[in-house]
Amino acid sequence: MRIKALTIRILRQIFRDKRTIALLIFAPILVLTLLHFVFNGNNYEPTIGLVDLPEAVSNSLNSSEAGHFQNYDHMKEAKSAIEQRTIDAYLYMDGNQPSLVLEGSDPTSNRAVMSLLQNAFNSPDKKSAKMDIDFLHGGSELEQFDYIGPILLGFFVFFFVFLIAGVSFLRERTTGTLERLLSTPLKKSEIVFGYVIGFGIFTILQTFLIAAYAIYVLGMYMEGAFSLVIIISLFTALTALTLGILLSSFANNELQMMQFIPIIIVPQIFFSGLFNLETIPEWLSWIGPLTPLYYTADALTSVMVRGTGWGTIIENILLLTGFSLLFILLNILVLKKHRKI
Repeated sequence: MRIKALTIRILRQIFRDKRTIALLIFAPILVLTLLHFVFNGNNYEPTIGLVDLPEAVSNSLNSSEAGHFQNYDHMKEAKSAIEQRTIDAYLYMDGNQPSLVLEGSDPTSNRAVMSLLQNAFNSPDKKSAKMDIDFLHGGSELEQFDYIGPILLGFFVFFFVFLIAGVSFLRERTTGTLERLLSTPLKKSEIVFGYVIGFGIFTILQTFLIAAYAIYVLGMYMEGAFSLVIIISLFTALTALTLGILLSSFANNELQMMQFIPIIIVPQIFFSGLFNLETIPEWLSWIGPLTPLYYTADALTSVMVRGTGWGTIIENILLLTGFSLLFILLNILVLKKHRKI
């Protein structure tokens, strides 16, 4: 009877928390649905530039049903296109020998390009041996982890800062600290900025240690400047910090704070570049640009894999800053519900 009574009490407690019940059902369905569309999406079809090739070769490639081909009259046009990542590679003739230049930063697209050309030429071994292959970024030694490493680095910085900030701010509320602060002459904006700066100081140290360990201890592929990686990671952490504080206002305990992870954090990893967005249905891929990790992953990949500089990542930094300012503004507005009048 005592076991029965305890069981009934626990069940009643669970059923009273409608958010937990909804999450237990909705979150697995959401994640499984995303996995379904990611792994059952279309195969990646690369885009290859053809630079002033002989007509017979050009016609043979253009007749291929797989992939996309773009004809260029001048090498300069193809170089500009591959630098802007509108094509994955370009093919040209160096004397009588075909030469291929791969963008190189994504091993998946590299393999897709090579497979397509081998099938188009109908003589993979022979052509592979004769074809001269160069890489704009990376190289033949670039592994899959080298490409996804920057994405994972950004994800872990975002995830742990979000978690620590959310739980810590929740404790400030549940222990009455926030209520006491709200009863003082402090403005809501001053409280929010105080918490952001306070948590932010710890976040700087955490971000630096994570990035340094990944690059210098684990040997993660690194072409660009470490200082830019730190800057990107800090702006990512600031976005996660302000988002964590914001969502903690809607949680009553640590369990409810954890419930935001599968519906706010996990979906972002699917649209951050870990999986090629071109293989995801178009009606679903639009979600990516609405998530902070989308811009973090793009910036970190540009610096760490492609070796680009500040000019390439400034747009991503500004967008992350925009997310942070939006979350700060929402935090100030949400604090109104906690202030006792």
